[in-house]
Amino acid sequence: MSDPKVILITGCSSGFGLLTAARLASKGHHVVATMRNPDKSGALFQEVRTRGGNVDILPLDVTDKASVARAVKDIAAKYGYIDVVVNNAGYGIGGFFEDLTDGEIRQQFETNFFGVQNVIREVIPCMRQKKSGKIINISSAAGLSASPCFGAYNASKWALEGFSESLRAELKFWGIDVLLVEPGTYKTKIFYENARYAENFNNPVSPYYPISQFLERRVKDSVDDCFKDPEDIAILIEKLIDAKNPPFRNIPDIETQVMYALRKILPFRLYSWLIRKVLFSGFQWPV
Repeated sequence: MSDPKVILITGCSSGFGLLTAARLASKGHHVVATMRNPDKSGALFQEVRTRGGNVDILPLDVTDKASVARAVKDIAAKYGYIDVVVNNAGYGIGGFFEDLTDGEIRQQFETNFFGVQNVIREVIPCMRQKKSGKIINISSAAGLSASPCFGAYNASKWALEGFSESLRAELKFWGIDVLLVEPGTYKTKIFYENARYAENFNNPVSPYYPISQFLERRVKDSVDDCFKDPEDIAILIEKLIDAKNPPFRNIPDIETQVMYALRKILPFRLYSWLIRKVLFSGFQWPV
C-alpha cells in the first residue's frame, strides 16, 4: 500500500460508498465518510469494526453548497489537505420521459451532476495548493450507453462523463488526476430500498404503464440474478488510488466491457436494435 491518504468519500451510508470507506480505512487511510444523514452510519461502523481501522463521519449533502463547504473546511482544519475525493453519492430514477416531471429530472441532475461539481469546486483549491490529488467520479454503464425508461439517469451520467473528461485536461496542469469508474449492475440498495420511480410510473392511466411494469420486473429479475460482488468496486478504487498512472476510464465488469465494445464497433441502428431486443423480449402491448 502507498502512504496513508486523506480520502473524502460521498454517499457512504450504503452500497459502493460504504464498502469503499470500510476497505480503505482497513488499509490505514484517513477516511472521511460522508452522508446526508449521519444517523444512517450504523451499517458503516459495523463494517469498519469487522474489518478494522477508523473512519470520520461527517454530514454532507452534495446538493447543498453550504453543507459541502462545511465538510471540506472541517477536513482541511483537521488534516491540512485532501489527497483523494471519491464522488459516489447518487441515485437513479426510473421512468419514461412523459411520466417524469421537470422537478424529478432536475433533482436527478442536482445530485448526480451538479452535486459532483459542488464537491469538486471545494476540494480543488486544497489539491491545487499541494499540486497533487485524485478525483474519482463514480459514473455508470448508463454513462456509456442509454436505455429507455432511464433517460434522466442516462443524461446525468453522460453529463458527468463529458465534464470529467474536460476537467481531467484542465487539472493536469496542477498534478491533479480525474478518473471515472463505470460499473454495470450490482446488487446494492440502489435497486431495492433506495429505488426511485417517476411520479406517474405506477399510474395506470399513463400510456407507458404496461411497459413500465414489464421493465421494472425485468430489471428486478436481472438484479436478483446478479452475483457480481460490489466489493469489486472498492477494490478497483483502492487500485486507482495506489496507481501512479491509472487509466481515465475504468469498467470493472465483463458485461459492461462487452456492451461498451459493441457500442463502439456496431452501427448504431444495429446496436439499438440489440438493446431493444434484450430489454423488450417477451413484451406484448395489451389488446
